[in-house]
Amino acid sequence: MKSLMDRCCEKCFHSPASPCQDYIKCRQQGPLCHENESCRAKYRAFLENIHLPEDSSRQQVLICAGTGCTSSGSRKLVDTLLEELEKQGLKDKVSVKITGCHGFCEQGPLMIVEPQKIFYTRVQVEDIPEIVSSHLLGGQVVERLLYVDPATGEKSLTYETVPFYAKQKRLVLANCGHIDPEEIADYVANGGYLALTKALFEMTPEQVIEEVKISGLRGRGGAGFPTGMKWSFVRAAEGDKKYVVCNADEGDPGAFMDRSVLEGDPHAVLEGMLICGYAVGADEGYIYVRAEYPLAIHRLKIAIAQAEECGLLGENILNSGFNFRIRIKAGAGAFVCGEETALLTSIEGNRGMPRPRPPFPAQKGLWGKPTNINNVETFANVPLIIRNGGAWYAAMGTEKSKGTKIFALTGKVNNTGLVEVPMGITMREIIFGVGGGIRDGKKFKAVQIGGPSGGCLPEEQLDLPIDYESLTSAGAIMGSGGLVVMDETTCMVDVARFFLNFTQSESCGKCTPCREGTKRMLEILTRICEGQGKEEDIETLERLARVVKNTALCGLGQTCPNPILSTLRYFRDEYEAHIRDKRCPAHVCQALLVYTINPEKCTGCGNCARACPAGAISGEKKQPHVIDISRCIKCGNCMQKCKFGAVEKA
Repeated sequence: MKSLMDRCCEKCFHSPASPCQDYIKCRQQGPLCHENESCRAKYRAFLENIHLPEDSSRQQVLICAGTGCTSSGSRKLVDTLLEELEKQGLKDKVSVKITGCHGFCEQGPLMIVEPQKIFYTRVQVEDIPEIVSSHLLGGQVVERLLYVDPATGEKSLTYETVPFYAKQKRLVLANCGHIDPEEIADYVANGGYLALTKALFEMTPEQVIEEVKISGLRGRGGAGFPTGMKWSFVRAAEGDKKYVVCNADEGDPGAFMDRSVLEGDPHAVLEGMLICGYAVGADEGYIYVRAEYPLAIHRLKIAIAQAEECGLLGENILNSGFNFRIRIKAGAGAFVCGEETALLTSIEGNRGMPRPRPPFPAQKGLWGKPTNINNVETFANVPLIIRNGGAWYAAMGTEKSKGTKIFALTGKVNNTGLVEVPMGITMREIIFGVGGGIRDGKKFKAVQIGGPSGGCLPEEQLDLPIDYESLTSAGAIMGSGGLVVMDETTCMVDVARFFLNFTQSESCGKCTPCREGTKRMLEILTRICEGQGKEEDIETLERLARVVKNTALCGLGQTCPNPILSTLRYFRDEYEAHIRDKRCPAHVCQALLVYTINPEKCTGCGNCARACPAGAISGEKKQPHVIDISRCIKCGNCMQKCKFGAVEKA
């Protein structure tokens, strides 16, 4: 396959057999064709037209092939659709394209029919014949597959009118769900690699860094450090070798932002890394991605191979003199490797354990060389900033938190999925506007933001604007972008125990505060949940949490007490109820529950007795049954089997 540069001048209707004068002149000057302004302009024109859009009269079916929809059978949909199109004689009239994640995971598998933008949800293999015959052949939309708003009952014909999408601002996610992530031409057709061209031929490295500074982009991996400033540190660092590293070690429970970007728009990340490499003076990059993300790794490999084949990666990129290569490092799944120094240690082939800082990676990183580390979302923002300008990006968001942020919205919310919203939006707008509110009409209780190291915010914080400073002052962190919504049936003490159990098991054990402190805090929380709590436990928890927060070596240890501190701050009464009253207000902690049978509701059907593994339920047929509390193991089987609501928790 020819490189993009070899095809550049051919795009102006002159071939090597009959070249234009500019083509001949450039070739006589040497390999740096882009030194000629005319050819530079023609190259940009080539980028914009490498893949002409589909004929507007031709229909195109986009099927989500991200991990979520793939696990729900979307690949079978593709095969079945291709077979049905051929059967109906539409093979040459309708094209089928796989895409990355559309974001609305709650409604998958998803399908979009272009150019009408018709949006089908929860499509099954058996729906394909009707879609082909009624819609693609007959022009009649299959209404039963349209999205129905649970609040209003209204159907949405196009994806743009679905409230989940209508209230977002999708910039980083703009291509996800709309382009084929395994085809570089699709990315280029949507403006891909124009930012790289602009950086290489119209900007100096210092100008690139300045543009990123103007944008106000902050690292989307957690701490929110200014990206342009980090780049400038690496640029200024002395060293004959520098590296660019993409942190794709997304280990937060319930988080899938980076995975979806890598699966749906991998070239955006590559382009961001290329621009960064040019700006900081690096010639080699690594993408550290979890081995549990096989589809992301597969598509990254395809994207890298395509970029190399087209002359966008490797030696003398686009005849600019800039060299850059990207390698993939699959992580083994250790949560601590999301911390930058542990990640670098892992790439070097050692056990992933954090290093003391300073020196920071910008001065002494991978193999002791200056290294710039950003996460997936941060790099995916860079092409947008360079293409549209830093001022354009800075116009969105708040004074200190610019642009948009991607969140993985999960938990007890109607519309789970991937959302991208402007910085400064409130929690209420995300949960109730985009997320569609709480499931089953229950009451909102709290939202965990920032992953296992984040904080739990209550109802009175729903109108808190989402930005770095506001979240920190409220006792939470932005983190990588996990949002876990909880309703009234959630026990906040149990939530704190759950997240601390995760971080304690993932602690590398290198520093004493994290290794010992998390274990002691987990023991106290477990004791409280089992009804063995003591009055002094709350004070001990607070003291331990602050010691660990202030003395742990890395970010994992420093932030792991956040769930405890935030739940103590906003839900202290639940801790007190567990300790003083031996009662779980949410009826979650099994050790504090007592199962009873309401004799007024019990019909004596015997379902509960047959389901009880401990033989704790007795009673005559058609007579109210009773539970022997001394024998009850509190498994809850009786409550699940009772059809009359007679089994109650107290």
